[in-house]
Amino acid sequence: MMQLRYSPTSPYVRKVSVLAIETGLSGQIDRVLTNPWDPQTDLGSANPLGKVPALMTPDGVEIFDSRVICEHLDEMHDGERFFPLEPETRSIALRLQALADGILDAAILRLIEERRRPGEYCWPAWSDRQTATMNRSLDWLEERHSLLDSRLTIGSIAVGCMLGYLDFRYAAENWREGRDGLASWYSDFAQRPSMHSTVPAE
Repeated sequence: MMQLRYSPTSPYVRKVSVLAIETGLSGQIDRVLTNPWDPQTDLGSANPLGKVPALMTPDGVEIFDSRVICEHLDEMHDGERFFPLEPETRSIALRLQALADGILDAAILRLIEERRRPGEYCWPAWSDRQTATMNRSLDWLEERHSLLDSRLTIGSIAVGCMLGYLDFRYAAENWREGRDGLASWYSDFAQRPSMHSTVPAE
């Protein structure tokens, strides 16, 4: 059985978990709760970067990060590929994943700067830069939300998990305001059983 090191609040873990459910592979994965912030964690043995998610195959091969894990799982099932083979569809899916992951990167950098770093060391200009990146990227998605209307791919899964994380960590900022197309898409997407069963919790 595969072993997945995870944190229940990680949006990158959620992306892997959603894909595992959608591919029917979730039952082949043993989930190991891991706190990457714990100085005593042995997470480095599964991922030298010290990050979750990290997947260990039955024969002991370490696979990281979330993008690589998702592609690995996508190669293990017999259904339609979530990493499309057709060049144009694949390009859209990969770009959407890259943008969603980039928004998450900015959101988490903000979270660390504003909530984990001691106040006297916080750098407001850095937080403002991440906020601008998030908003600019969400506006790009709003203008192109029709890209999400095709079949389910790693791109739409990544975007869905990213928007769920913004609801979880930045609800007060209301990313939906002025982005009606993206909000409507997410309202439908969030009803998928794979999304319902992976909602983050502290």
